[in-house]
Amino acid sequence: MSTNSEDQPHVVAVSTDGTHRFSKPVVDHVVLIEGWGIDGDAHAGTTVQHRSRVARDPSQPNLRQVHLLHAELFDEVADAGFDVAPGQMGENITTRGIDLLGLPTGALLHIGADACVRVTGLRNPCQQINGFEPGLLRAVLGRAQDGSVERKGGVMGVVVAGGTVRAGDTVRVELPVGERTPLAPV
Repeated sequence: MSTNSEDQPHVVAVSTDGTHRFSKPVVDHVVLIEGWGIDGDAHAGTTVQHRSRVARDPSQPNLRQVHLLHAELFDEVADAGFDVAPGQMGENITTRGIDLLGLPTGALLHIGADACVRVTGLRNPCQQINGFEPGLLRAVLGRAQDGSVERKGGVMGVVVAGGTVRAGDTVRVELPVGERTPLAPV
């Protein structure tokens, strides 16, 4: 079953862009390719594609094939006066109903009928966010009770099973077996 009722975890929107830009246009569907990422997206590949990471070491494995962001963040930043819509923060898949930031490293996200993404870590929000909307970076970074930095810009993952993903598809979380490692920036 690939469509949902609004009360279960689901895909709100999908976005892709073949050019390295901050925002990605919303599209009808995206095709995930195992071990590669999203067909036609600038960040797809087996080795790093983010320009800053390519400059450091282009042979690094690409742990950032897919960027997922929770739509609840849009609600949160709206309370601070920001108007952000799906795709505008560069994510490929916008979700609702999943605590993406609370997932452990290695969690599997089964999306729609066939696709599966393994969560590799947190997106580390960068200064480009302020270029999109001044002050937004501060809104997507917070402080935990222990004083550590909270990164709210979504999670990154790699495709472990390909498939077509579209708005309305359900998302099922499969947690890793054994000890769970909290997400760290990738």
